Amino acid sequence: MSKSLDTIFNFTDTSDACIKCGKCIPVCTIHQINPDETTSPRGFIDLLGAYKQGNLTLDKNAKDIFESCFLCTNCVDVCPNSLATDMIIEEVRADIADKYGIAWFKRGFFFLLRNRWVMDIVMKFGYMFKTCALSEEKEKGGLRARFSLPMVKKGRLLPSLAKRSFLNSYPENTPAPIQKKQTQRVAIFIGCLANYNYTNIGDSLMEILSILNIEVFIPKKQLCCGAPAYFTGDMKSVEYLIKKNIEYFESFVEEYDAILIPEATCSAMITHDWEIFFANHTMPEWKERAIKVSQKVYMATAWLYDNTDLANILESRGKKMDAVVTYHDPCHARKVQGIWKEPRTLLAKNYPMVEMSDPNRCCGFGGVTMQTEKFYFAEAAGKPKAAMIKETQAKYVSAECSACRVQLSEAMNSAKVETVFKNPLELIAQALREGEE
Repeated sequence: MSKSLDTIFNFTDTSDACIKCGKCIPVCTIHQINPDETTSPRGFIDLLGAYKQGNLTLDKNAKDIFESCFLCTNCVDVCPNSLATDMIIEEVRADIADKYGIAWFKRGFFFLLRNRWVMDIVMKFGYMFKTCALSEEKEKGGLRARFSLPMVKKGRLLPSLAKRSFLNSYPENTPAPIQKKQTQRVAIFIGCLANYNYTNIGDSLMEILSILNIEVFIPKKQLCCGAPAYFTGDMKSVEYLIKKNIEYFESFVEEYDAILIPEATCSAMITHDWEIFFANHTMPEWKERAIKVSQKVYMATAWLYDNTDLANILESRGKKMDAVVTYHDPCHARKVQGIWKEPRTLLAKNYPMVEMSDPNRCCGFGGVTMQTEKFYFAEAAGKPKAAMIKETQAKYVSAECSACRVQLSEAMNSAKVETVFKNPLELIAQALREGEE
C-alpha cells in the first residue's frame, strides 16, 4: 500500500463528530440481534476513536467486535452527520488483517479471485464432484451439505455450481439481431456469484438485451470487483483487483453506452467504494481513473428502466403471470445507490407484487467472515427476514443481489419457507419468454 492507514484516515474526527443521538441503534443489524452498546454504530465509533488515540489495544476482543458489523450502512442512512461508520470499520479491518493475518481459507479464496483461470479449474472440479459432499436442491437452486464441513454445518443450503461459467458460455461480442445506425451497445460485468453459481442471471440479461436489439460485449478479462477482500481487510488484493479492472475497462469503456451489472454489491463497489478506497489510501491519479470508469457503470435494471423501452415491451408483449413476487431491497442497492423503484416497476408490469413488512431490513449476509466464522450472527439476522417473506405468501422473493440470494435462500431453507429466490432479470426474461409462446 502507498501509506500507512494512520496517515490517511482520521478516525478521531469521525469519533468526535458523533453526537451520540442514538438514531443509529434501532436500525443497526448487529444490534438488532446482539443488543450490546459496544456492537452498535456509536459504540464502534467510540472504540475506533479510542484505538486511533492509542487508548485501546487491538486485541482479540476488539478484533471480534470490529468483525461483528454487517456493513449494511443503515447507520449511515439515518445519521444526522452522515458519519461513514461502515467505511472506518472497513479500514480498521486492514489493521486487523495486518496484526492477526487472514484465515487460510480466506487467503485461498482471494487468491482464486485474483486468478480467474485457476478459479475456472477449481469450479469445474467442484461441479464434477459436488455430489460427494452435497445434495442438489434444484427447486431451491442450491446445494445442501450432507455432513458438516469446515465452516459449513450439515443441512446448510449453499449456492449451486454451474457446469460452465457465464463468461465461458458466450462469445466476447454478440451483435444486435437487427443492425441499425443507432443501435445501443453495452458491456456486462457479471460478478463472481452470477458467473459461477447463478448463471441464469446472465443468461436472462442476454435474452432481454437481444429482445431490445442491443449489441453486447462480454469483457473476458474482468476480475472480481474486490468487495469480498475489501470487507475482510485484505487491501493488497483490493488494490490489485481494482487496478487490473480499471486498466482493462479503460481499453473499451468509451466504445459502449454502459457497463451493466446485475449485482448490487459489485455495482456499489465500482461506483462508490473504488473511489473511496483510492481517496483513503492517497492515490489521487487512480481515484480520478476510478471515477471516470464508474460514470459508465450501472445496475442492470436501473439502466434498462431509464434508457430502453423495456417497460412498454413488458406491458405489450410480456405474459401476465399469476405468481406473486415480493421484493427485498439489497443494502448496496437502495441505501448506497438509491435504486429501489426501477426493479419493482419493471416486475409489476407482469407480476402481482406484495411488499413485505420491512423490505429495507438487511438480510444479514455481511461478507465472508460473517458467512463463515460468525455465521451464527448471519443466521440470527436471516430469521426475521424469512418470517417476513413467509407472511407475504409470495411464490418468489426477488433482489438484484446474489449475496442476498445466498443468505435468504439459506434463511428460508432453515425456516422451511417455500418461497423461491429469483433475480428480477430472471423473472423479467421469463415473462417475455412465456409471452411469446
